[in-house]
Amino acid sequence: MTMLTVEHTTVYRYARPVALHEHRLMCRPRDSHDLRLIETGLTITPAASVRWLHDVFGNSIAIASFEEEATDLSFVSMFHAEHFPNEPQKLEVEEFARYLPFNYSVQEIADLGRTSERHYPDPLHRVDLWAKSFVLREEGNPETLDVLMAMNAAIKEQFAYARREEMGVQTPEETLDKGSGSCRDFAVFMMEAVRSLGLAARFVSGYLYDASLVGAEVDQGMEVVGGGATHAWMQVYLPGAGWVEFDPTNALFGGRNLIRVAVARDASQAVPLTGSFTGASNDYLGMSVDVKVSVA
Repeated sequence: MTMLTVEHTTVYRYARPVALHEHRLMCRPRDSHDLRLIETGLTITPAASVRWLHDVFGNSIAIASFEEEATDLSFVSMFHAEHFPNEPQKLEVEEFARYLPFNYSVQEIADLGRTSERHYPDPLHRVDLWAKSFVLREEGNPETLDVLMAMNAAIKEQFAYARREEMGVQTPEETLDKGSGSCRDFAVFMMEAVRSLGLAARFVSGYLYDASLVGAEVDQGMEVVGGGATHAWMQVYLPGAGWVEFDPTNALFGGRNLIRVAVARDASQAVPLTGSFTGASNDYLGMSVDVKVSVA
């Protein structure tokens, strides 16, 4: 069990007072058997009225409404939590799903729905071919977990990490062309790759929480990146094991250092903070994001 505290601050600045419209936040982690929230807090300046709801995926959403104009808008969310991550070696996959290819059961496929469908064009089948190269490495039917872990590691090895501040994600084709991307881009790329093999995948937004690993060499000899802001990774649904975490940015597997805030079918549905204002285009001066993580 790990005790951790996260404080996430986002500040928008404007050249003159502007009228603020509704802002939508995904800031509250998802309570589960592997995460117990002890305390949460949300401070918004200027003052806002806040209502909470659950979206179609069961994520907690805060909607903030404002009455006064402002030159600065800040959101500070915090939480204390206990984390009980599963160790990777304890995953148990149903026998029929141990090897590729396999089909989900009738009971599961209806609920997995569009998470197993491709979401981005791949006219030249470049993502298909990249994914299938891991299947063809071995004779016979390869083990499902071996293929997924090899994909996860290959993205870390083959692509350069590039932190991007702009909204949205690259298409998987763009990631292949550039040979680089952000954590969001790598998550989407791996989602499309595993979906091309018939597997269900989801996008995850949250935090890479072990501050002692961020920017440090760990025992596998790799540098962990993606701290200091929100982080993104993906999950694959494996019968018997459920939704399993894969972080292709760092080649992490099993969710040992990951805290889920939002899960979604597509990256566009898990944006941590969105909103708008009324004013001239040059009124917007920029934004800053700071995430502090402490682990006990």
